[in-house]
Parts: sequence; structure tokens; C-alpha cells
Amino acid sequence: MFKEQIGKQSGKVKNVVERGAVKKFAEAIGDLHPIYFDEETGHLSRYKNNIAPPTFPRTFEYGVIEGLNLPNKGLIHGEQTFHYVRPLLVGEEIYCYTKVKNYFEKKGNFGEMGFLLLENYGEDITGNIIFSSTSTVVISEAVRKVLSR
Repeated sequence: MFKEQIGKQSGKVKNVVERGAVKKFAEAIGDLHPIYFDEETGHLSRYKNNIAPPTFPRTFEYGVIEGLNLPNKGLIHGEQTFHYVRPLLVGEEIYCYTKVKNYFEKKGNFGEMGFLLLENYGEDITGNIIFSSTSTVVISEAVRKVLSR
């Protein structure tokens, strides 16, 4: 169903690691470590700045992959992993994009399921990768039927 999308990628989208957004995100996930929002703690840290929680890139925009038309409802968020070269610094600009890594189908108890593997990347202004993440989107048989119409 999405095999022709493998290898496609979106354009890069500029995101900013905003102080207020980092604080709200840390509060929402229940991690109130001062490295995320206390400016003195950030200044005294080895990064000389506040950093964002490891899963903060879930809030970023990654652009659109032309032809990859997924519905807004009915998808299942499978697993997601993150890999960091270094932490995200509060105030910096990050250029994000996504690639379709793979697509495969499996028959399960609830019918034919699709598995779409996406890789997200975040780079600094000079093009150095700061983080990457891999996520699996599970597409149920019901959603697959709607998409195949």
C-alpha cells in the first residue's frame, strides 16, 4: 500500500526550541528537572544553557512527504526510539525532515495490518545532525480499507 513511498523525504522545516514550550512539555510529562527551565541551572551546566527533554522533538514540524496521504484518525502509534549526538539547546533553531524508511504488512488477529517506518531528523543551522528518531505507524485493516477506496 505504501511501498512506493519508501525512500521519499520531506523538505526541511525550521523549528525553534522555545523556552516556554520546553517548560510546558517538561510539566506535561512530569519531569521537572531544573535543567529544562531554570536559567541558572542551565548556565551552570556543561551545556551552558537549558536543554529540552529527550522526547521533545515529538512537538516539531517535519514537513510533508508528497504522496504520503495518511488519515488524521485511526492510526496507531507503535514504538519510537531516539538517538542523540547532543542535547537540544533552548533557543536554537533546528531544521527537521522525515523519510519513509520501510513499509510492510502482516496478517494478525484483527486482519491485515500495515507497518510504516518513518525516520525523523533534526539538524543544526550548518547541517550537522543533532538527533534522529525512528517511529512505527500501525495501519489497521479498517483504515487500510478506507485508504484503498
